[in-house]
Amino acid sequence: MKPRGYGFLLLLLHILIAVIALEKKNIISKLGDNATLSCIFKENNLQLKNLRVYWQIADDSYKEKCSVVHALMSGQEDNRNQCIRFKDRTRLFWDRLEHGDFSLLLLNVSQHDRNTYKCIVQSTVEYSKVIYQTEVALSLAVSYSQPILSGPIKNNDSSGEEVTFNCRSGNGYPKPNVYWINKVNNRHLNASKTEIISHENGTFNVFSTLTVKATSNMQIECSIENEMLQENLSANYTQQKKSSGPGTKSDENPEKKGRGAQAAGIIGIVFVIGLLTGLICWLWRRRSSNLVSYRDVQTREDQGGLNSPV
Repeated sequence: MKPRGYGFLLLLLHILIAVIALEKKNIISKLGDNATLSCIFKENNLQLKNLRVYWQIADDSYKEKCSVVHALMSGQEDNRNQCIRFKDRTRLFWDRLEHGDFSLLLLNVSQHDRNTYKCIVQSTVEYSKVIYQTEVALSLAVSYSQPILSGPIKNNDSSGEEVTFNCRSGNGYPKPNVYWINKVNNRHLNASKTEIISHENGTFNVFSTLTVKATSNMQIECSIENEMLQENLSANYTQQKKSSGPGTKSDENPEKKGRGAQAAGIIGIVFVIGLLTGLICWLWRRRSSNLVSYRDVQTREDQGGLNSPV
């Protein structure tokens, strides 16, 4: 009776140790990234040949579909019973195993990998017993695209009228929080309508509408929050006031101002060309006059030479 009682107590102790050793962790990974499922058994002088390490999906309903995510037997990988969807997608950190780090690297995370995983470490000395176990809940998140905000045409004087703003973003996960903010006083506004559409890959698109009475200086912000990733993306709209009063006509029509500058430039060029042309004509006339004078003098000298005595 004593040996049986002792064995029962020992078994009960092992169960209690297993229960005490159970840890639960949560990690978040982006779609398509690699995720590390942590499993660290802090124990000195580990002998891998005396250990079995199993990675499984904690949900019992998955055991028939997927019994093994990854397995290590006596220091060697044994994935003969590994689920097909995890094939070539799981890795152990071999340089850390002897230090009790049995963390699993899961490659190219997809929506189907969103589960709670269990790491079970067994000792095979004398008989098989669980010496450590931990659970890791893997959540997935995807960043939303930069929101696009559209509203009434800027500089359009629509004060007092109802105007509509549209804000859209997409390809994110999980469902976002949408905020409309009046940046003039930082007051939150209620959306008129918000629609969230799901895709086949599990991501979401969001489309939100805001209808408010226009003011002369509207500053509206649409914000898309991904709570899981602690990301907040925003787009802003500013309604500029119309310029009025004297001295602003040139600012209101810069095109005319530019055309005037062009015309002034052309007139200046024509003036310079005319000035150069006049100068050339004056120089030419002066040269011609000097040439005529020289010829007259030469003719008179020639005639005088003929009449002089020998």
